[in-house]
Amino acid sequence: MQAATTLASFVGPATIGIVLTAAAIDLDRRRIPNWLTFGAWIAALPVQMTIHGITAGSLTWLYGWLVGLALFLPFYLLRGMAAGDVKLLAAVGAWLGATMIVNVALATCVIGGVWALVQLLITRQTLVTFSRMSYMLSMAIQRRARPVQPEGEASAGSIPYGVAIAAGTLAMLFAGT
Repeated sequence: MQAATTLASFVGPATIGIVLTAAAIDLDRRRIPNWLTFGAWIAALPVQMTIHGITAGSLTWLYGWLVGLALFLPFYLLRGMAAGDVKLLAAVGAWLGATMIVNVALATCVIGGVWALVQLLITRQTLVTFSRMSYMLSMAIQRRARPVQPEGEASAGSIPYGVAIAAGTLAMLFAGT
């Protein structure tokens, strides 16, 4: 029982280390490597099993991973997010569990949304971006083929979303203490 309590106090710092590493790499390379996301996901299993027992720990690990994956997978499928971001949220879910990862995802979306709006304002691409979003939505409603980006219009850029995931994770971990 003592080992489980000690290990439980390790979950927060380990998760912080994972998301800060992902954020730093994402800022530098604009990608989050599989060795980090898959390594974090796999490392969470024995930790969860030690804390909660074999069955409950395995389920905590699995449900957290599945919920984390399911929350951001639609954004990846719509080409609005990179695969590394989805895998990172899933790995964080494996560490923190299904309930906490929902809160982390909500905080991440708020932080990422504010960041995106600021970037749109700075790059003066607000109207162009909303026009593209309207076009993509109309194509989706009409169930046509993939929307094609109009030629000649500059992109507002992309966001290294690993940073937003790290910020959302930190916000929820520190809000819970």
